[in-house]
Amino acid sequence: MATLQKFTSTILLVSFLLLLLSFWKRNELPGNIELIPAIGEEPKQTRTAKQPFDVEFGGVNYRVEPQYEYDLHGMIVSYRHHDGDSRMHRRANDHLNMLDVCVVWGENAAGEHLRNLNFWNGIFTCNVETRDLDAWNQFRMNELSNNHLLSNDEFVRDRVMGIGIGDQIRVRGWLASYSNDSGSKRGTSTTREDTGDGACETIFIDHFEIVQAALSLWRLSMYLSLVVLLLFLFLYFRGPYRPHGA
Repeated sequence: MATLQKFTSTILLVSFLLLLLSFWKRNELPGNIELIPAIGEEPKQTRTAKQPFDVEFGGVNYRVEPQYEYDLHGMIVSYRHHDGDSRMHRRANDHLNMLDVCVVWGENAAGEHLRNLNFWNGIFTCNVETRDLDAWNQFRMNELSNNHLLSNDEFVRDRVMGIGIGDQIRVRGWLASYSNDSGSKRGTSTTREDTGDGACETIFIDHFEIVQAALSLWRLSMYLSLVVLLLFLFLYFRGPYRPHGA
């Protein structure tokens, strides 16, 4: 019995440590990503005849003003889900912006130094840094974009919730400005050459697809270690009580 308890305790410790490590590394770019052909293409942006339209979501009315048709293939390097009931989104009464997703394409996606760059999303921004001079010199800022994704369609919103780092996605819709009946308004970038405030693309989604999901061994390890940890915790506490030294 003592040997079994020792084995269980060891598994609990190992699975807990692996869970912590894999959770810490879950958003690293997976290795050996097979790029789809479309990832080498620039986003397609064309004038639109789509007229302004009204949508309702979360009890708020919005006016969406399309400027361009937009079709983007990109590999996700960072993202941030937005809770419309917290911080700046609550103050702006903005529930339509469900996610900011930062993607790369072209030479950036295929670059040998991509994994030496660190990406992260702020509230409305995508940031990149590195200590690797070669990686920085080869990186093209006009082959990266941070996209504010909008939709009042629950099916689309559910699909977007399933994204992960390294996934290659297709987003089709309209570059658009939008406002709500509380007076809040946000515009959109219409070029990949700008930087700083206002450089993000605001896209009202017509179609969203994860074209190729990335296999992250760290994310897989996180889920497996959690399952093992919970299983052995159950076995540990289910076992009969034995006084110390018995």
